[in-house]
Amino acid sequence: MNESEQVFELLVRENKSTIYSVCYMFAADRAEADDLFQDALINLWNGFDRFRGESSLKSWIYRVTLNTCISYKRKKRIKTIPLEISPDCFSEDSVEGRQSRMLHDRIYQLGPMDRAIILLWLEDLPYDEIGAIVGLSAKSVGVRLVRIREKLKKMSNPE
Repeated sequence: MNESEQVFELLVRENKSTIYSVCYMFAADRAEADDLFQDALINLWNGFDRFRGESSLKSWIYRVTLNTCISYKRKKRIKTIPLEISPDCFSEDSVEGRQSRMLHDRIYQLGPMDRAIILLWLEDLPYDEIGAIVGLSAKSVGVRLVRIREKLKKMSNPE
């Protein structure tokens, strides 16, 4: 294994939960999340040599993964080999797991851009970094988040 492959393997190991979380929020089910995860890894690998360091590595990972998820439905599917990746935080055997599933179901009803913004906000990223990842100003991110949270509240308290 060459040095580039070793660095990439370390990057994936350190960020697999983040990458999978993004994929899970954009997937209808676990199998689709696994497919998205694999596609994201392919795209990260393909772009790894071109990463110029103009943003943080984490921001770049989010951007590539989000773009993979958003364009997933538009591109032609390739045959993939399933990976066994199942972070415990998505297990529905616990209260936290069931709450995660309910949150996922609500977030999944949002449009792709709103999903991306709320996911990044839930990851505690600052507005300016969220904006840099999704291509909006920090102020626009703040306005969108207010609207998104209102939508999510309405979903949990239907009138």
